[in-house]
Amino acid sequence: MSLPTLLRSLLLLAASAFLALGAQAQTGPVDYPLAAGDTVRVQVFQNPDLTLETRITESGLISFPLIGSIRLGGLPVSAAEKKIADALKSGGFLQNPQVTLLLTQIRGSQVSVLGQVGRPGRFPLETASTRLSDMLANAGGTAPSGDDVVIVSGQRAGKPFRKLVDLPALFLRERSDDDIVLQGGDVIYVHRAPVFYVYGEAQRPGSFRIERSMTVMQALALAGGPTARGSRDRLQLHRQQDDGSVKLLAPQMNDLVLPNDVLYVRESLF
Repeated sequence: MSLPTLLRSLLLLAASAFLALGAQAQTGPVDYPLAAGDTVRVQVFQNPDLTLETRITESGLISFPLIGSIRLGGLPVSAAEKKIADALKSGGFLQNPQVTLLLTQIRGSQVSVLGQVGRPGRFPLETASTRLSDMLANAGGTAPSGDDVVIVSGQRAGKPFRKLVDLPALFLRERSDDDIVLQGGDVIYVHRAPVFYVYGEAQRPGSFRIERSMTVMQALALAGGPTARGSRDRLQLHRQQDDGSVKLLAPQMNDLVLPNDVLYVRESLF
């Protein structure tokens, strides 16, 4: 082999390896199971005429040059690459085919977003690396009545999966492993935020969302404080116990407020 030919071969090999690495970086996890509706781009090393971008049919098939229909639905990306390569080799078309499959768009896998969000519904996983924060943004974010803790459930490695995610912590910390990568079939649920109640001689009696580490003083301030007839020194707190009974307490201003607490502002004695 002449020197120019050798150099040209080395350059082609390096370029192809670079493209293959770039494609693998975009495909996301190689164990992602391909599904109907996904769009894939298939490339065969040194065979540009076999390059194909197509959509997986509802029956999980694609039609590939030379080998015809081949079933990829349900296969991980790496297994789909091997299946196409084996078909090309067993058919006598190529001796040692090197196949790269790039997942360009995910449509077959969807995630359900339920509860206190702007737009509840089912949303497609557009990429294999879609994270919890991305999907919540697609659903319009959490509603003002939504809890700070988001529940994600689904399956991982064939086993039930459930994770509670502290949503504000995703953004208050520089990096958080809780912003998990979603998989098809996952369900995101945002429960209604816990509330407390204020009645009696308060400026704005009613129900209010409990903020983190909220004290009785802060709760009373949120209700506008006592009226001219009310007294902050004569508060009563009705708190439900684990057995369902209600306990009557005389709270201090720095006591924490718990979900479903009922704060009663009594009249002043004078």
